[in-house]
Amino acid sequence: MKIQLVPTEMSAKIKVIGIGGAGGNAINDMIWSQMVGVDFIAANTDAMSLERNLAPIKIQLGTGVTRGLGAGGNPEVGR
Repeated sequence: MKIQLVPTEMSAKIKVIGIGGAGGNAINDMIWSQMVGVDFIAANTDAMSLERNLAPIKIQLGTGVTRGLGAGGNPEVGR
C-alpha cells in the first residue's frame, strides 16, 4: 500500500524523528511502506544501527559518552 500526501495551498511540513532502535525501526517501516511527502530523521547513540537506517537525515547522539555504541538499555546513559 502506497501512502501519498496530496499537496494543497496550505500544506503542512511533516517531519518524523525516530529516536533509538525502536524509533529507527518505525521510520524504516514508514519508508518501506512508501510514505511520501514526509521528511525522516533518525537519531541514535548506536552508530551501526544508524548506518543501517533508511532515513536520509541521521544524527548520532552521545558520541563522547557511548563512543558510537548503544546505550545498552540504560536510560541514564541515554540522557
